[in-house]
Amino acid sequence: MTDVRMTTVHSSRRLVSVAGLVGGLLWATVACGTESPSGSGSAQAGSPEPATPPSGTTWKEPGSYVYTLKSSEGERSLIGTFRVTVRDGKVAEAVGLDADSRRVVRQLPGEVPTIGELLEELEQARRDNADTAEAEYAPDGHPERISLDWDKDAVDDEALYVISAYAPAGG
Repeated sequence: MTDVRMTTVHSSRRLVSVAGLVGGLLWATVACGTESPSGSGSAQAGSPEPATPPSGTTWKEPGSYVYTLKSSEGERSLIGTFRVTVRDGKVAEAVGLDADSRRVVRQLPGEVPTIGELLEELEQARRDNADTAEAEYAPDGHPERISLDWDKDAVDDEALYVISAYAPAGG
């Protein structure tokens, strides 16, 4: 009688173990099915945000404008706060507003981008399946904040651009 009871107990435990294993495998299979095409499985890596604001407002970069750029994060040469003047689609003048940006303007003046070049960098990060490639837009459609991180596990490959005081030329 004891042998029969012990066998029943062992069979029940084995059944519970098998059921737990099957349930775990089912859960893992379902979870893998929700993974994004890039393989990261994160919500951010799902469908990329469009380069234009979701409100349907489209923004076309004017040929001439001014803006302030605060570039931070990561180990990059473009760090600091800049006042940028764009004429005919090119940076005509960049003024460093802090020590880091003054050094960049003095040593690497060609590194200061137009807003269009920042949007191109955002689009390239999306094509490269960066872990983070996000933008926030002003009501008129120009970007106000661009966050990039090509690999969340890598150190110092991030970039954060904050765009403020944007004004088209003549406006």
